[in-house]
Amino acid sequence: MQQRQSFDIALKELKLKLLRMGGDIQDAIRIAVSALEKSNIALAQEVVENDIAINRQDHEVEDLCIRLIATQQPVATDLRKIISGMRLSMDLERMGDLAVDIAKSTIRLNGQPISRSLDDIREMAQTIDQMISEALNAYVNNDVEAARHLASLDDDVDHRYRKLVEGLFAHSASSPSDTSQAMTLAFCGRYLERIGDHATNIGESVIYIISGERSDLN
Repeated sequence: MQQRQSFDIALKELKLKLLRMGGDIQDAIRIAVSALEKSNIALAQEVVENDIAINRQDHEVEDLCIRLIATQQPVATDLRKIISGMRLSMDLERMGDLAVDIAKSTIRLNGQPISRSLDDIREMAQTIDQMISEALNAYVNNDVEAARHLASLDDDVDHRYRKLVEGLFAHSASSPSDTSQAMTLAFCGRYLERIGDHATNIGESVIYIISGERSDLN
């Protein structure tokens, strides 16, 4: 009985670590996109420097999961919770890396004013922020339907990404001098699109925890 209580406490600790990490990831993405919109190099550098803290959180989650597997020898649902916790952490850590990629793109632009509207990127970022919130809520509440809803949000992100790239190519054709900047913005759109994919991966992990079903929401 005492061993089970200790295990349940450790699982709650795992959940709290992942939620804290997810919140930090959301902040990093918001700051990275804001830095891009404002051509703010100092703000972008903040995202790059803070990535070490996110990596540390990933290592802490991994260490906790390994310790639980080694000492508790979990089976069935308990084992799925731990394995999925490690997968969630990996997806969140990768989101952090992609936020850094957006920040580094801003740094490479070196304060150069953006020559076109960033509405598509801004809208992608807003949808992705919603996706991360819903993915984390689905994880906390064991909500399969919320997890599955991420697929439709991801479709919206993909649509906006295609629209962004088409607009950038059209703009480059009429303004060849802006081609380099357009390529950088296209990469930023791709980074955001990949973050959306990782958010749907979290939804897949939630479904796996609850049902053992392996889903493909991308």
